[in-house]
Amino acid sequence: MPTIGVAVAIPEPWATELQDYRTAVGDTTATMIPTHITLVPPTEVDGDLSSIQAHLAEAAATVPAFEVHLRGTGTFRPVSPVVFVTLVEGISQCEQLADAVRRGPLEVDLDFPYHPHVTVAHHLDDVLLDRAFDELARFECEFTVTDFHLYVHDDEHGWQTSHDFALRAALGG
Repeated sequence: MPTIGVAVAIPEPWATELQDYRTAVGDTTATMIPTHITLVPPTEVDGDLSSIQAHLAEAAATVPAFEVHLRGTGTFRPVSPVVFVTLVEGISQCEQLADAVRRGPLEVDLDFPYHPHVTVAHHLDDVLLDRAFDELARFECEFTVTDFHLYVHDDEHGWQTSHDFALRAALGG
């Protein structure tokens, strides 16, 4: 059974900047995880992805392209050892998109309430989590989300893009 995830990819140059930072702070999983905003967390599915792809294409058609503004850091500690870059714009649109994709064949129970974010440090000791929190506190970027991606986990190469799904063009776009 393959393990899949659905996410909004962070565009360049910020994707590499944040992934390189994550690697530099000691997060050994960083090179196997593209920089992203999760919509559907890692989920085991039946081998046939065609129904999932059809569902994701339908979901993409219901949500218009939107703007995301990332700025500053946050953390899920003490509940979870995670430091992340926060969204200051695009939160509700990510919530709507996540809700649209987490239906039908991808209806999953979440361990925690959905909170769109970009992980930059995970499962590290408190000193390194504090360092990431402080060093990326002034990080900022803005971009337009025009699509999202289905990722399939490969034990050797990590998360690999399987399919892209274009969002509906915004009115006037």
